[in-house]
Amino acid sequence: MSSAAVPPRSILVVRLGAMGDVIHTIPAVSALRNSFPDTCIGWVIEQRWAELLCAKDAPRSGRRSSARPLVDFVHAVDTKTWRKSLLSSETRHQIAAARHEVREQSYEIAIDFQGALKSAVIARLVRANTVFGMKRPREWPSQMFYTKPVAINGTHVIEQYQSLVGAVAATPLANCAALFPHDDREEPTVGTLISPNQQFVLMNPGAGWPAKQWPAERYGEVAKALSRDGLTPLINFGPGEEKLAAIVEETSHGTARKVSCPIGELIALTRRARLFIGGDTGPMHLASALQIPVLAIFGPTDPARNGPYGTKNIVLRNAASKTSLSHTSEPDTGLLKITPDEVIAAARRLLEDSTA
Repeated sequence: MSSAAVPPRSILVVRLGAMGDVIHTIPAVSALRNSFPDTCIGWVIEQRWAELLCAKDAPRSGRRSSARPLVDFVHAVDTKTWRKSLLSSETRHQIAAARHEVREQSYEIAIDFQGALKSAVIARLVRANTVFGMKRPREWPSQMFYTKPVAINGTHVIEQYQSLVGAVAATPLANCAALFPHDDREEPTVGTLISPNQQFVLMNPGAGWPAKQWPAERYGEVAKALSRDGLTPLINFGPGEEKLAAIVEETSHGTARKVSCPIGELIALTRRARLFIGGDTGPMHLASALQIPVLAIFGPTDPARNGPYGTKNIVLRNAASKTSLSHTSEPDTGLLKITPDEVIAAARRLLEDSTA
């Protein structure tokens, strides 16, 4: 930050979701926090992802702490539920209450990291003096709501968001460690899943859509091999992914164990992992942000933009994979060409490197 720059009094971040996108935004907001330690920072986020910013039972406003280290206010919303009953009196009341809560802080600056029409509208409706957003947002009508559209630089999405906050600060901001909450109540819970000295690999067979999913039975083959190396494979899964996790567990011949964690518990568990194995999905981005070694298995999405960043990693992507955001129901052809033996060998290389 330039010595002549006046730190803003308050900044509102608008990034509603999803998990990986919120995690990609946290390093840029951490850089803002590092540059403007006394600035009040709030964040509008979907309720289901709020634990990425604030421990479950911690207050969502007030003095920052290890349970909420990054922002002063967490403004949680539930737009998915609202859209289902937009005209109901309860929904209108909840929207009005959320709008009042955010406007009450009189934010000086709003930053729309999402580039969607709904996020741009939120950024504008808070009545901030200045609204920053990307000059070429994901949904082009969004730019009409920005007072300061920013030409974005960088290949990886984290670099692009860093470029956006550099415009807010009027100078490039240094990269810094992403700040995630520590939930003291989750540590004992993690202790029931894995003993303190047990070495484990965290695997995540699910993904946002089937084209990004490496076959679950192949994760089972990898789990068997790594268990022979003395590691305990844990299978993380989210809502709707129970069948995938069961297939991994079955094909691992019982060497892998299923774990379904709320976000706070997943953060605590991931911090202790020796290695993460999975595709382009939120838990992979979490492991990367926590600087856990990551073996990422990519198909139709571009690892140059969405791959692990800032940690030891190996990305496996077959040349047959072509970048596409089509939410197809069949696994990507190139993804199917990646064999369990390739993944096992890459995992062992990462494990050796992390202990060197």
